[in-house]
Amino acid sequence: MDNKYLIVGLGNPGPKYHETRHNFGFMVIDRILELGEKRKSMRLGALDESGDYELWKANLAGTACLLCKPMTYMNLSGKAVSKICGRHNIPAENVVVLHDELDLPTGRMKLKKGGSNNGHRGLESIQQDLNSAGFLRLRLGIGRPPEPHREISDWVLDTFSTREQVMLPEIIEAAIKGIDLCLRRGMGQAQQFIHRFEPEIACQEKPAQGNVDS
Repeated sequence: MDNKYLIVGLGNPGPKYHETRHNFGFMVIDRILELGEKRKSMRLGALDESGDYELWKANLAGTACLLCKPMTYMNLSGKAVSKICGRHNIPAENVVVLHDELDLPTGRMKLKKGGSNNGHRGLESIQQDLNSAGFLRLRLGIGRPPEPHREISDWVLDTFSTREQVMLPEIIEAAIKGIDLCLRRGMGQAQQFIHRFEPEIACQEKPAQGNVDS
């Protein structure tokens, strides 16, 4: 089975970072792996390669894919991604990077191709090592710290709040559905779903719309 796409979840290795906001990309990959263990049609299999990454092959949406979790720590993610692309002849435009995004609230997602790394060190590393910004990014919202003086580095390396943790399973399932749509029907239809998605709890918390008695 030829590998057409490389799907990369960004994060940091080790139990210290396991459930932190910066590991949102890892969380999505982990869920895909769980599904692959149950669904024989995905033909999931681990690949034993030398390198600072964990790698699997799988069939997603009828498309041959590689799934990657770089073990280089976030700032050197490009080292793993460029090595895999070189070994498996995958062009930058067939790389999908799943990463945390400060400029979207938790529960919202955006799919884009190319553009600025917006200060995200993992994306910056991948751009440098691939010598291209032309890969797809699934931006997984984590919001910014509510405390104005809190360091961003502390925020992204902290765990999700209790409310956010309730939303995570629904968000992750929606992210996987978005990836499936992108591979199966193209970026446009995937964006329609991903950009409109909101977790049920967030929708329930919105104020009711209607006439107000004066």
